[in-house]
Amino acid sequence: MRALVVTAVPGSPALTEVPAPAPEAGELLVRVAATSVNGFDAATAAGMLQGMMEHRFPLVLGKDFAGTVEAVGSDVTGFTAGDVVFGVVMKPFLGTGSLGEYVTVTAGYGVTRVPGKLGVAEAGALGLAGTAALTAVEALDLREGESVLIVGATGGVGALALQYARARGAQVIATARPGAETDFVRDLAGDGIDVVDHSGDLAAQVRALAPGGVSAGLHLAGDGALVADLVTDGGRFASTLGFAPEGDRLAATAVMADPTAAVLDRLAADAAGGAIRVPVTRSYPLAEAAQAFDDFGAGAIGKLAITVG
Repeated sequence: MRALVVTAVPGSPALTEVPAPAPEAGELLVRVAATSVNGFDAATAAGMLQGMMEHRFPLVLGKDFAGTVEAVGSDVTGFTAGDVVFGVVMKPFLGTGSLGEYVTVTAGYGVTRVPGKLGVAEAGALGLAGTAALTAVEALDLREGESVLIVGATGGVGALALQYARARGAQVIATARPGAETDFVRDLAGDGIDVVDHSGDLAAQVRALAPGGVSAGLHLAGDGALVADLVTDGGRFASTLGFAPEGDRLAATAVMADPTAAVLDRLAADAAGGAIRVPVTRSYPLAEAAQAFDDFGAGAIGKLAITVG
C-alpha cells in the first residue's frame, strides 16, 4: 500500500510502498478515506518523541483516520466489515499510523462509527484535535461570562476549543495575527470574541481587555509562563504542551487526549449537529501528503486534511 513514511528520525516524510497491515486479535483493519496532519505527527517526524515511545521503522505517520472497516480480527465485538468509522490510532508504539491506504486500530479504544450527517472528510480531521480541545475546555470548567485566553487559537485544537468555550458562554480572547488569522477565528467564534496579536506585546493587549486578569488560560502555543501570569489568582490554567505553573496560585491541568468512544461520539454528534465546525482549511490527496507536512510546519491555519484513495 502507499503510505507516508519516515525511515529514521528526524526525517523527511515521503510517500512510499509498504506492506499492508493485517488485523491482529482485537483489531480492525480500516480502509482509510481521510486523515489529517497533527502536531503529534510533525513532532514524531522531527524526532521529538525519541525515548518516549517505541519507534518501528519504516514508520507510517498519522493519528487521525476515517474510513470503512475492511476486516475484523478475532475477539472483536461491536464492529463488522462495512462499518464507517473514525477515531485516533492509539497504540503503545509508533509505526503503524493512518497516513496510508490502510490502518489497523484497536477495536476497544480510539474508534467509533461516523454518524450519517457527518462527512467522512470532516471525521478524518476531528479525532485528536477535537479530543484535546474538548478535554481542555472541560478542564477549565468555563462558566457564562467568564473570560478565557486561548493562545494558539488558529491551530486545529485552538479552533475547536474556542468554539466549545463560546458554547459555554465564555468571553474568549484569542491570539491571531491581523488579516487571515483574525478573520478565521472570528468566523468560527462569532460574537463574544476579542483578538490579540501574539506577535506584539501580548500581555499589554490582554491587560487592556481584562485589567484584573482572565478567569482561565489555555496554553496551546508560545510561552506558558506568560499565559499563566495573565490569569487571575484562583483561576484555571490548562496546557497541552506539558507546561505547569509553579506554586498553587492556579488550578492547573496538563491536558492529555483520551479518545474514548464516548468522547468521539460527543465530538461526532456536535459536528454533525452544527454545534462545532471542523476547521478544515485545505485538503490534499495522499500523493501530496508530504507537502501538507511542509505547509503545517510553515504555520498553516486550522486543520490540513488528507484524502486517500
